[in-house]
Amino acid sequence: MRIVHIAPPWLRIPPKHYGGTEAVIANLVNEQVAQGHDVTLLAPGDAQTSAHLVSFFPRSLIETGVPWHAHLKAYYHLYKSIEYIKDHNFDIVHTHLSSSADMYLFPLMTSLATPHVTTLHSHFPFDRAQTWTGDADEFYKEWFLSEPMVAISKYERNHSPYPLNFVGVVHHGLPMDFFKHRVKEIGDCFVWLGRFVPEKGAHLAIQVAQQSGVPLILAGIVDRYVAASVAYFEEQVKPHIDGKHITYVGPVNTRQKISLLSKAHGFLNPILWEEPFGMVMIEAMALGCPVISFARGAAPEIVAEGKSGFLVNTVEEMVECIPHLAELNRTSIHDYVLENFSARSMAEQYVKIYKKVIASARTKARQTMQVKKDVPILESAFMVSPTSVLTASAPAQVSYQQSPSARARSEEKLH
Repeated sequence: MRIVHIAPPWLRIPPKHYGGTEAVIANLVNEQVAQGHDVTLLAPGDAQTSAHLVSFFPRSLIETGVPWHAHLKAYYHLYKSIEYIKDHNFDIVHTHLSSSADMYLFPLMTSLATPHVTTLHSHFPFDRAQTWTGDADEFYKEWFLSEPMVAISKYERNHSPYPLNFVGVVHHGLPMDFFKHRVKEIGDCFVWLGRFVPEKGAHLAIQVAQQSGVPLILAGIVDRYVAASVAYFEEQVKPHIDGKHITYVGPVNTRQKISLLSKAHGFLNPILWEEPFGMVMIEAMALGCPVISFARGAAPEIVAEGKSGFLVNTVEEMVECIPHLAELNRTSIHDYVLENFSARSMAEQYVKIYKKVIASARTKARQTMQVKKDVPILESAFMVSPTSVLTASAPAQVSYQQSPSARARSEEKLH
């Protein structure tokens, strides 16, 4: 199958540190290539991929210092991607809705003849910047409501604020030959990993560690382009870092993450929002590291209660679960991810959805052609009735000028 992905241009693929969507795209694209598909990735030039890479500028935007709210180069990337697809032959276009700039794709794709499908990686509203939220999502409804969409969890599908055209649910998957469970001595440290924003709950993980008397390692990124992220880290996290009981190791790349989670006694995930998936949870479990998570968003779909970790609702319940982690079998935890969250399974499920979307697009195209064939052209509709001739003491001068695009559409209708 000839597949083309349009990646968001903000973070490198795969990401150096943080980047859930970018990690998923990297895993999916590489697995599709491994399964024999002809895959093209439209992404900035610093992407590392086994697919055919087509780029319109050399480096991802955040790497070059472009802030999230500056959309001009992002739009350029998306526009050039659509133009490239028009000039080439693909079976399916796969786009990824992760941040506000990705919304530009929907009106742009109306000119595409190639079938297309979008994975919804984040949540509405997308018209937002830091603490500000606008109403532009409502204006984009005329495009995104009809777009074939894939949800990354049942929770996301069932709690969308809009009646989206969901064509399937596909959980994220990992390259299991890379995320291996390595039997080694397990330490007593717990890990929290993610972006430093309040909804990710790093401050609550600190509370759990302090109440339990266990050491905690914090790893992740402080987004210097988001003032709220900086303020949160400085005010609610940094004062507790002592380098002994609470340690901050900064952003970690994939290899550092694997090393950290493989040795961890457990992963703490006290999220304060309805997270649509939670990539780091399956990464931890793939390495045999059990997870204790608040039962919010898609967490109940990801964590197998009493098998790969525990689901709780409060800090106190999380503290109570810590002694029970030793009862879980780390090899079984890895096998659970292998069975349910592998890149192989993810890629196979997407191919099934591609085929369904392509078949649906062909059916609609045939129906449209049949309707055009069956509808007769009524000559009277294009004739001026004698009774409609203007008469007046001073003849009226009526001027009607048609734009080239409108004139072309009228001529198309006539034929």
